[in-house]
Amino acid sequence: MSLYPRLLLGLLLALGVAAPALAQTIPPRLGAIQALPMPPLLAPPDTSFTVYSALVKAKKQYPNISIARPPVPKNIRQYTNLPYCTLGPRTLRAEVCQPTKKRRGGYPAVLFVHGGGWRSGHRSQHLPLAQQLAAKGYVCVLPEYRLSTEALYPAAVFDLKAALRWLRANARQYNIDTTRVAVWGFSAGGQLATLVGTTGGDVQFEDRACYPTHSSRVQAIVDVDGTLAFIHPESGEGDDRKGPSAATLWLGASKTEKPDLWQQPAALNHVSASTPPTLFINSAVARMHAGRDDFARQLTAFGIYHEVHTLPDTPHTFPLFNPWFQSTLDYTAAFLDKVFGGK
Repeated sequence: MSLYPRLLLGLLLALGVAAPALAQTIPPRLGAIQALPMPPLLAPPDTSFTVYSALVKAKKQYPNISIARPPVPKNIRQYTNLPYCTLGPRTLRAEVCQPTKKRRGGYPAVLFVHGGGWRSGHRSQHLPLAQQLAAKGYVCVLPEYRLSTEALYPAAVFDLKAALRWLRANARQYNIDTTRVAVWGFSAGGQLATLVGTTGGDVQFEDRACYPTHSSRVQAIVDVDGTLAFIHPESGEGDDRKGPSAATLWLGASKTEKPDLWQQPAALNHVSASTPPTLFINSAVARMHAGRDDFARQLTAFGIYHEVHTLPDTPHTFPLFNPWFQSTLDYTAAFLDKVFGGK
């Protein structure tokens, strides 16, 4: 029995429900989405995607790269392992990096979303970038979110929106200007960041379990090599020929089985006149930003500011490594300074 059937069988046995009930967990229409239950783990946590594993892979083509670990700036304060939302027995946690100097009115905030194929990865992977950005005058929040080994789509979306609401609920403590909040994401985190950013105010994408009176809207999006569309001529997501793909494991069904489901988390399908300014920072791996040009054309049609920066001759994991870490930081800071009118 292959991995995917075993996972589904384990879930059915753990929940004690029949297959039709499982099918209802991810409804065919987004309007039917409700807060997901907290099932037992479908599988052990997947720790396959780490900065080191990404380095080993990328070094085969780029032998001179190194992990970006700049000195921690002296003008920031860091908080670790902060609980931001509790769902049954599960407590979701985050890190915060903020400027040490208090500022009247607060600093703009950035929510960082890590990658890892919706299945692996850790919030600490972008801590160096968050520290450097905090030194430039931003409060940076790095939340964990439920991965596909723990809960299927849309749980991750619900979690990130809860983190944004938590951020606003604690704005006074962390000196945050709640009118200037951005979401930044890499790879699967970039997909999630753009989805969160394009669905602000859409109750179908929120369970409102934590801090329901606060907003999860953002005023800027930074997408670093995250797909904008799952069913698209440029997309490589959903290739299950050698086993279930990361997207299939996250969505709970293949794109041939439930194509409507695969359209739901595509940010390209949610662009509107209220989409915030967006920055795309991309590698040379074209399939990792499927739908980007179509997304940008829609932003242009709506008169929404956006930037596109493609770093030549780069691996997908470029923001984690020197020499591309600094470019990623510089593009991010310059864009946020521009759309937020300075700090």
